[in-house]
Order: sequence, then C-alpha cells, then structure tokens
Amino acid sequence: MASGSPERALEVARESGLVPAGEPLLVLLSGGSDSVCLLDVALRLDARVSALHVNYGLREGANDDERVCIELCERRGVELTVERASAPPEAGNLQAWARDLRYAHAERLASGDYAAAHTASDQAETVLYRLATSPGRRALLGMTPRRGALVRPLLRATAADTGAYCEDRGLSFVDDPSNRDPRFARTRARDDLLPAMRSLGAAPEETIAETAALLRDESEVLDKVVDQALERLGAGGAVTLAALDTELPALRRLMLRRLAERAAGASWPLSRAEADRILALGREGGSHSLDLGGGLRAVVEYGVVRFTRERAKEPPDAVVLPIPGRVRFGAWEVEARVGERGEVDLAIDELGSSVTVRAWRDGDRMRPVGLGGAKSLQDLFTDQKVPRELRRTLPVVEAGGDIAWVAGVAVGERFKAGPGASTVGLSARKAG
Repeated sequence: MASGSPERALEVARESGLVPAGEPLLVLLSGGSDSVCLLDVALRLDARVSALHVNYGLREGANDDERVCIELCERRGVELTVERASAPPEAGNLQAWARDLRYAHAERLASGDYAAAHTASDQAETVLYRLATSPGRRALLGMTPRRGALVRPLLRATAADTGAYCEDRGLSFVDDPSNRDPRFARTRARDDLLPAMRSLGAAPEETIAETAALLRDESEVLDKVVDQALERLGAGGAVTLAALDTELPALRRLMLRRLAERAAGASWPLSRAEADRILALGREGGSHSLDLGGGLRAVVEYGVVRFTRERAKEPPDAVVLPIPGRVRFGAWEVEARVGERGEVDLAIDELGSSVTVRAWRDGDRMRPVGLGGAKSLQDLFTDQKVPRELRRTLPVVEAGGDIAWVAGVAVGERFKAGPGASTVGLSARKAG
C-alpha cells in the first residue's frame, strides 16, 4: 500500500463539514487505526465526542480490543459505551449481522449524528465488490457521506492516511486479524484486486472514491431529469407506451424504474432485460403482466404501463428434519432417507441426526460443490435464474451452521459424500 499523509485525515474531515464544532457526535470505535484516527480528529475539530464500542466476542482478541478503546477514551476524557453482543446467527452474513447490530446500538445512543470511520479504501473495496456482483449504475455509487444520522467524515482519506495519522500522533490501535480472512469478499478485494490495480495507477483507492463521488452528484441530476420527464408526461403512477416511445432508450428504462419504485415504496433494481420485456409486452396489444418478484408486478393494459404491489408472503417457519424422517415446509415436503438415493445424496457423518429446513435469509452464503469458494445464495439464484417469487419459499437445509443443500439449486462442498461413505438421500417435492 502507498504511504499515507498524516495531515490528510484531518483535512478531509474538516472539509467534509460532517464534524461541526460544538455538536454532539458519537464515534463508532472498534480500536482499529481508522476509528482511533476518527476519534482524535473529531476531538481536534471540537465536536462534543462520545464513543461506542461493540464487543462481538467472535475471537480471542476481542477483549483486548475493548481494553484499548477503554484506555484511549479514559486518556482523552471521552464517554465510552461498551455493548456486548449475544451469540451471532448460526448461518448468514456475519459481517452484515455485526454492522446491523452496531448501527442499532448507535441509533439508540446517539443524541445527534453518529460517525463511522469508513475510508476511501473501504469505498474502493465496496465499489469493486458491487461491480463484480451487481450490474448497473447504482452499484458504482458506493457509500454516501451521509445516510440519515450516519456520517462518514473520512470517506476521502485512505487507510494509509489514517495509519500515518495515528503513527504521527502516537496513538495506539489494534489490528483485527479478521480483516485478513480470505473468506470475506472485502478481504479478497483488498488483498488481490487493489494491489493489481496499483500496478496500473498509483492511487486506485482515491480514483475509485472520487469516481463514486462524481457519479453520486451526477445521479442527483439524472434523478431530476427522470422526475421532470414523468411530470411532463403527466405520469403519476402510469404512463402510455406512446409517450415512452418518444424518449431515449435509457430514459425509458429509468422512467419505468421510477414508476416501479413508487409502487414498491423503496429502491427497486429494475434490470434492462425486465424493462425491455415490459415494453415488448405492451407492443403485443391487449392486457399482460410481468411478475418482478417481491409482490411487484408490471401491468400493461391497452398501451398503458403501471406497477402494482401485493403484500409479500411471509416465508415458512423453520422446521427440524430428523434423519431419517419427513417434514412439511410451507408448500414443500422434505424427506431424508438413510442409505437410499434422493434428489441429492449427502454424507450422513456431516449431517448428523437431524437438520434444519428453513427459508433463505438475506446474506446467506454457501460453498457449492465444484465452485472452489463461497458464494451468496442471492448470486446463485441469479445465476440459475430462480424466479424472485420462489426464492423465499425454497427449502434451505442447514446442518451445523452451514448450508448443506438448497433444493434444486446447489449442494454444499462439505456435505458431498465421498466414495464408500454412508449417505442420506434428500428430496423435496411440492406437497399434494
């Protein structure tokens, strides 16, 4: 990594305008160089600083991190709240769980804004990850400097800058070894992609962060153009195909996306293929509809396009499947037979005496057979073109905290039966 500038972090935070003097600011303090730098910078900018540290208890050094935060805040006269996390979920995205828990505590404690120490390095990792997994302009916008009460004053400084700042100021910090764990996508972006990009340019992190900032500014302009175009056409919740046909292709897609978002009441990633399909349905004449998942449906009736949304159905409750045994999971019947073939045959030693059958959760990941690494279920569903409306109802079989099988989608590498191994045949079929 390129050497950082000790002065850069303070300059960036001051220029951001997100650390106003005399105003309360709760700093999310992990004990790492980024957050230690942010705490010191906020004090130098005369904010009324308090701090929050969440001890997740996920590794042996967690209590050492807590001690570093306590000692730092005692030296600087900063009020520190320490929260101890309960046990993490057995499956799902661990980093997302930790983030959501940290922000939930911050929302409860903060009397004003609360600040995360995300840097340009974090921004670059975020953009690279999204670029690899999510098509579209929005994937490149990265993290925003402000989202509600959450602010990111260091978003234009690099991790090298915060490290140089701490060294220059004589500030002690901890090095979290999980930041080097290759199981996490961010680690692979940091350790593999960014070094390769530095061979092409001296400052890829700053370049990516600046690109994201420019695109966010331009996105505001584009959003206004879309709203003005819909207003010009008198499109509240619907628009005619004849009117859409007078616009440029990109604007047509963005107008459809905005109408979809109005119906959904939230951001909606309407793809180019979906937009093109909606337009094609309209040109067939008559009345047609396209299910977009999540209860959202595009309806085309005699040349007019509108979107409707039904309340999403709750996923089925999790059930325990004994081995051998059979259970009902929503509209499915899932069966395990020892020594008999099923849709998939898994190693009984890895499954144990029972498994859990549950619905897909946001952030779920597994290591599919033959892939050679982990992948999110979201990406697996997309790769295999599983309709959105089916994803929350498919049986997900979990054993020992790992996903063993997603019906009709993938088998977990750990559960693959080797030659001569005792097996369990798992099957899932719609209940009659």
